[in-house]
Amino acid sequence: MFLSVFDMFKVGIGPSSSHTMGPMVAAARFLDRLRKAPFSVAGVKASLHGSLAFTGVGHATDRATILGLAGFVPESYDRDKADATLAQIKETKTVTPDGLPALRFDPETDLNFDFGPNLPGHANGMILSATDPQGDVILQETYYSIGGGFVMTQAELDAGKDTDDGTPVSYPFKSAAEMLEMAAISGLSIAEMKRANELARRSVTDLDAGMRRLWQVMNDCIDRGLENDGILPGGLNVKRRAKGIHEKLLAERGMNLTAPHTINDWMSVYAMAVNEENAAGGQVVTAPTNGAAGVVPATIRYYLDHVPGATSSRVPEFLLTAAAIGGLVKFNASISGAEAGCQAEVGSASAMAAAGLCAVLGGTPMQIENAAEIALEHHLGMTCDPVKGLVQVPCIERNGLGAIKAVSAASLALRGDGTHFVPLDSAIETMRQTGADMHEKYKETSLGGLAVNIPNC
Repeated sequence: MFLSVFDMFKVGIGPSSSHTMGPMVAAARFLDRLRKAPFSVAGVKASLHGSLAFTGVGHATDRATILGLAGFVPESYDRDKADATLAQIKETKTVTPDGLPALRFDPETDLNFDFGPNLPGHANGMILSATDPQGDVILQETYYSIGGGFVMTQAELDAGKDTDDGTPVSYPFKSAAEMLEMAAISGLSIAEMKRANELARRSVTDLDAGMRRLWQVMNDCIDRGLENDGILPGGLNVKRRAKGIHEKLLAERGMNLTAPHTINDWMSVYAMAVNEENAAGGQVVTAPTNGAAGVVPATIRYYLDHVPGATSSRVPEFLLTAAAIGGLVKFNASISGAEAGCQAEVGSASAMAAAGLCAVLGGTPMQIENAAEIALEHHLGMTCDPVKGLVQVPCIERNGLGAIKAVSAASLALRGDGTHFVPLDSAIETMRQTGADMHEKYKETSLGGLAVNIPNC
């Protein structure tokens, strides 16, 4: 089992990795199929199913799908260009992706929100079709956005989640128990094993430059969130709060009577800054998803700005360690709110952040595994119930609390010797089982929980 640090952390756009980035990626893959097709294509159609239909408008799934069919991809997304392209598509009722002729596509009739039963593979399903000049379907593919910007076809899903045809890696652990055993035998840290695995498939230069860019995008996102205010889009009229809170915290610096618990506000404001940017459709890094994108950056920023002796040279160690834990969660359970609730998003992010922080604070592999387990265990059962389908309430504050839990979990683990009662593997399996048992209305459909108990929404 190998999931790269660049699989777990992807540069993309808000507000949702599953509902925004995933459909855009799926559309890009479909266009690649059309470019290789031996026949002439005249038009395209899209059908959104399950959670993509129920909360699609709030998550900008319609916008992302249309732009994806027009040739946009998350990594190079330009909002101004996207706005102009959407206006042109609405007027001309065509999309013009590179390498293909102008394709007939009317957003009013060719993009369908299907509120019937989910497609069989996953709650986030979509069907993309190509048509001939007469409007008959000549090519069709089913895609599933399985969380964190990952996309699989029906055939790929059927082939099995452990399919990996890449270059063999040195430490192919697929459970925390295997990870700890390999660490004990090799004498390497989790980050060192993860780095060795990464270098089996890319150069040192690409790995180091890629991780520097990840942290740069994360940190820039925090800074933008701390500088911007106003009302978030979507109709809830949620006020951006990070800037105001940050200004108050800065004003209180150096005051003798500041309460020790104020450090929690610093962690929260860093996370809220990221998730307000995400809610506004800004550039973020999936960590491991957009809805949970604030937890890991906030924890890194806490480490750098508030921990004595912290150094940015250890940020790659943090990211590699976090990615190793995130890969275990994704492989053995889920990082998708539509599949397993918010325990799979903020819970996974908190476990990743706890592990990363524990590592850079000098934790052993056993202590790191313990930190991840503590953080994940105390998110078990958390539902995904975004009000009005927007990644705003309760998502923004929830990231702040996820960061606080991550720091607490790392601190508790470092107070012990790494031995503990509940293994991380058991917590991950419990999360998977809990997600399977969880009612669909609590899994990113906005049909239950806070989403239906807030008046005037």
